[in-house]
Amino acid sequence: MTTQRHTVMPTSPPAPSSVSLPHLHPAGHSFRTRAQAGKGWLLALLLQVGGFAGLLPFEAREASAAPLTVSLGTLAPEGTSYHRSLLEMREKWRKAPAGGVNLRVYGGGKMGGEAKMVSQMRLGSLDAALLTSTGLAEIEPGVAGQQSIPMMFRTLDEVDYIAQKLHPTLEARMEKAGFVVLFWSDGGWTHFFSKQPMITPEDLKKVKLFIWAGDATYHGIWKSGGFQPVPLETADIVPMLDTGLITCVPMPPFAALATQIYTRAPHMLALKWAPLTGGMVIRKAVWDKIPAETRAELLRTAAETGKLNKAQSRAESLRAIDAMKEKGVIVHEVSPELDAQWRKVAETFYPQVKGGLVPADIFNEVDKALKDYRESHGSAKP
Repeated sequence: MTTQRHTVMPTSPPAPSSVSLPHLHPAGHSFRTRAQAGKGWLLALLLQVGGFAGLLPFEAREASAAPLTVSLGTLAPEGTSYHRSLLEMREKWRKAPAGGVNLRVYGGGKMGGEAKMVSQMRLGSLDAALLTSTGLAEIEPGVAGQQSIPMMFRTLDEVDYIAQKLHPTLEARMEKAGFVVLFWSDGGWTHFFSKQPMITPEDLKKVKLFIWAGDATYHGIWKSGGFQPVPLETADIVPMLDTGLITCVPMPPFAALATQIYTRAPHMLALKWAPLTGGMVIRKAVWDKIPAETRAELLRTAAETGKLNKAQSRAESLRAIDAMKEKGVIVHEVSPELDAQWRKVAETFYPQVKGGLVPADIFNEVDKALKDYRESHGSAKP
């Protein structure tokens, strides 16, 4: 995953419907009498020939119904802590009360890019997704306030603070849009990975910069600054690095390691450009079908997954940097003077980001909350 709304990617797709019809099979039941056996045979025949599940008594249908199946897509590469945490959550969901839920996880971008996954959820062909703020902003633009303001955040503590401030508002807005947030998470900082050394803002103007396809506003912001953005789907990053269509990619280290992007772009600038933030959402129409007692347990385990996910992925990104160094990646550190150069350039984006990528009310709330936080914590300067 790369970070901006801009940025911190299918084997077989899931069945069009996420709800399995109940089935009865005579071999799956113990019948004490011939009459009962005859009824079982007749019911099975009716189901096979006519699909008349609606004729069954409620008790019979409830006993035989398979657990609800929920299909979930994500760009998280298989094998990363993000993906592993979803597989662990899947096992817990199966054991939830009232039969639990069968979660099918399609990782590594198998369901397409994030905009496509959001579109599939709206069409009902995908039930849930773990998305970065880029994808979530397709549902509620205010989510971009967590990720799409370059160099707005200076520490991960600030990222956590703003999350606490914004999440209640964002969750309410997303529910109105037809989606329930099950957990929020982040993967630490996004850094620039490039084929050749890329250290200063002027160097960035010389590279061909990957940005996510479909965001004309962000593309325009980069272009207006004299940069060379190249809109692509995440699945195109590796082949386009190979061809030279792009020469620089912003992404968190754990993703660069997992996708082998570091072998094509072996220079990393240790600049805290923006955090990679996101969360898991499910269609409200699907969520409301799940029994209340089951939902309570699913929500509890999802919240645990989000916390674990954040802690693991932040740590994984730090380990990934060390691992990539051992494999030949050159990490270019950022001095306070160089950081100031980048910050000056990032802030020139703000007039277009505010009201463009990020709703003005959310931008103002983030800006004010961070100023208050820094004053109260004695960290008013970068």
